[in-house]
Amino acid sequence: MNDILSWILDIVRGVDPGLRVLLVGLGMLFETSILIGLIVPGDTVVIVASTGITSWAEYAALLVVVVGGALAGESIGFALGRFFGPRIRASRLGQKLGERNWVRAENYLDRRGGIAVFISRFLPVLHALIPLTVGTSAMRYRRFLAWTAPACIIWAVAYVSVGWLAAGSYRQLSSQLHYAGYIFAAIIAVFLVVALFVKKLIERTEARHMERPDATDRGETREP
Repeated sequence: MNDILSWILDIVRGVDPGLRVLLVGLGMLFETSILIGLIVPGDTVVIVASTGITSWAEYAALLVVVVGGALAGESIGFALGRFFGPRIRASRLGQKLGERNWVRAENYLDRRGGIAVFISRFLPVLHALIPLTVGTSAMRYRRFLAWTAPACIIWAVAYVSVGWLAAGSYRQLSSQLHYAGYIFAAIIAVFLVVALFVKKLIERTEARHMERPDATDRGETREP
């Protein structure tokens, strides 16, 4: 397993750091702006790229680009929703996403306002639809940014750090332990299981909140 894993990690590390960071930035930019994240999750892109980190400078650069790309993508998604929301929803792509998901995003935003923007960063499907949905609402861009920025930072720190930690641990142990590859796989697997558990917990908590008639944060979406 070590040979295969070393080969894969060497391929990632072999990509020029500047190019690798650029590709990740573009991936994050497109993730929520044109819904690429529904096909290739940003989680996967960031973890793979972070395994190529070799220094704190590269870690910082990747972290900044991931956050910046995510914010730029969500800002573009917001603008697309503001100017072309109904057209996108009525388009072939919008129909493939399903009316149920659009209504779900609208109801969630209407009930939870800014909190929905923050939490959606950690939820599948919704994190791609919420920026577009916010763009069609009355929520102002600066409030949208104030809620999504900290969520993007938390998300980026978690995924970039775990990818670097797993790859770094493997490289240090691979020459000493023949099962170092399993340690790498275990770190990634544990993180993904924990991330999945947290997502499911958030989904259930939010679902219960949505069922409460007094659970509303309409003030965030009713701004003039």
